[in-house]
Amino acid sequence: VQLQASGGGLVQTGGSLRISCAASGRTSSIHDMGWFRQAPGKEREFVSSTNLSGSNTCYAEPLKGRFTISRDNVKNMLYLQMNSLKPEDTAVYYCAGRLFTPSSSCFYSSQVKTYDYWGQGTQVTVSS
Repeated sequence: VQLQASGGGLVQTGGSLRISCAASGRTSSIHDMGWFRQAPGKEREFVSSTNLSGSNTCYAEPLKGRFTISRDNVKNMLYLQMNSLKPEDTAVYYCAGRLFTPSSSCFYSSQVKTYDYWGQGTQVTVSS
């Protein structure tokens, strides 16, 4: 399985951006997918996740209401719609996927180590 994130760029504070992640290879083996981000000098942090059907989504608490995750299983795509962007949202955004779903809890979905596949990241920069 290969994941490729795209759509990042430079946006002003308050603006919106949608980033995408294309999955290829044995995509039928992927269950949950998620977005993480990493700012310079900081650890990778959870942004959002979705299960296979999209019926169970999780968000980092500070991002609720501004970010929306979605997936298109026909096109093998994962999306993250980001609204009301702030300078502190500046980071490299990574998409991730995993093969199994032993737990549906958001805490489990927020853990980096539970994901099997990672994309290369796309840079999002929010100017003040």
